[in-house]
Amino acid sequence: MANFVDKAKNFVAEKIAEIPKPEASIEDVDIKGVSGDGVTYNAKVGVKNPYGHSLPICEISYTLKSAGRVIMSGNMPDPGSLPGNETTMLEVPMKVPHSVIVSLVRDIGADWDIDYELDLGLTIDLPIIGNFTIPLSTKGEIKLPTLKDIF
Repeated sequence: MANFVDKAKNFVAEKIAEIPKPEASIEDVDIKGVSGDGVTYNAKVGVKNPYGHSLPICEISYTLKSAGRVIMSGNMPDPGSLPGNETTMLEVPMKVPHSVIVSLVRDIGADWDIDYELDLGLTIDLPIIGNFTIPLSTKGEIKLPTLKDIF
């Protein structure tokens, strides 16, 4: 009897592993805007839904690091849903206070850019399986505008 139960568990595990799952990638990270209370970064995330029906997105969690330190973390609860059989571009805004940016002066002063690492978790509600989180990570640098670029 135990052998039968083990075979059943393996069969179910194999079938669940074969179910197509949404795929995602971070396409771009850039400065979206500057205001009196901080700088807003924007991450563009491409998500491909392999199903013929829409899938709800439960939340998007993120952690933005620079110079080895966490400068921003948070989440976007209920950002919408993914249309069926399409690739959707999601925008994830992240507002960083000026006080945190000032602490990065050494990194900015060295080469006039901000080196960053973004860890992002996209949690989607899949039928039968339940909540499924797609972990994403990227590293890069954001070039800051110079006076020459402004004028």
